[in-house]
Amino acid sequence: MILECDELWSYVGKKRCQKWIWLALNRQTREIVGVALGQRTKSTARNLWTSLPPVYRQCVVCSTDFWAAYAAIFPSKRHRAVGKESGQTNHIERFNNTLRQRCSRLVRKTLSFSKKLANHIGALWYFIHDYNAQQRAKLGTTTIA
Repeated sequence: MILECDELWSYVGKKRCQKWIWLALNRQTREIVGVALGQRTKSTARNLWTSLPPVYRQCVVCSTDFWAAYAAIFPSKRHRAVGKESGQTNHIERFNNTLRQRCSRLVRKTLSFSKKLANHIGALWYFIHDYNAQQRAKLGTTTIA
């Protein structure tokens, strides 16, 4: 099983109040299986790792970019740092673009930004749950990973 992990920048209230959305996408099912929101630090990378279901943490290989926080937190047997030219993170990069296009709060220059962190998290979770339901419907499955 292979996961693709990446992070994208957003903000709450003012652009100087940066929030990073860290995501883990199952390459086979295209479902988002792990999410963490916070700064671009090792602490948030740890939160992403712990947000993964236990079965994933035991047997998955995570393809990430070369951001040092991934290598510091993810076990070496479960981590593979790759460049964008390798194509190993294409699906998560495409999901980041989809997220920005469909969730107006995440557009870089927008009037639809979140004033409260709780609203930001709620909009993000709403989108991810809907996206995962659409992916399961495409595959004809009903299980939640």
